[in-house]
Amino acid sequence: MLTLYFTRHGETEWNVEKRMQGWQDSPLTEKGKKDAIMLGKRLESIEFAGIYTSTSGRTVKTAQLIRGERLIPIYQDEHLREIYLGDWEGKTHEEIMQFDPIAFDHFWNQPHLYSPKRGERFIDVQNRAFAAIQRIIEHHQSGNVLIVTHAVVLKSLIARLKNLPLEQLWAPPFIHGTSVTIVQVDHDTFTFVVEGDVSHLEMDMGVVKKK
Repeated sequence: MLTLYFTRHGETEWNVEKRMQGWQDSPLTEKGKKDAIMLGKRLESIEFAGIYTSTSGRTVKTAQLIRGERLIPIYQDEHLREIYLGDWEGKTHEEIMQFDPIAFDHFWNQPHLYSPKRGERFIDVQNRAFAAIQRIIEHHQSGNVLIVTHAVVLKSLIARLKNLPLEQLWAPPFIHGTSVTIVQVDHDTFTFVVEGDVSHLEMDMGVVKKK
């Protein structure tokens, strides 16, 4: 059996500023680095055949911190990149609400209706990310694989693996930075062991647990 360990990159400077990142990037904060190291300690007893990340610096750095001194190969795949947000990238939530209020409302409240003038729809992200996961599954018939990616990618994949409609994209749990979602793969069956788990961060008073 193959077990997939999904995680989101650690907190970034733009996360703190509530700026949309998309294909752009910003550095991990000290908290983001610390959380990645803590996740690495949680997973240090797991033997990983490989680590897959998007091509964004924030995921690559998170993967390196999780890996630590272990000799685990890291593979970058652009199909695991965050949703492309066009003119929204680098803008704060407040700024976007001013110049694109309807699309912003759809993004967060009616994701199945989100259709940007310039950028990707959620279904676009879901299709490319799921294709990447299928390639990983084909390459690794068994063992453990770590996948370091982004919030929208993770929520899109979770919906796909659970056969949920895109209307439920933002259904709980919230995907915190370095949270863990573990999925066992047995042929075409996907079994969720944990979802959005942050138990390795519970001693960090900065973490707000959301159900």
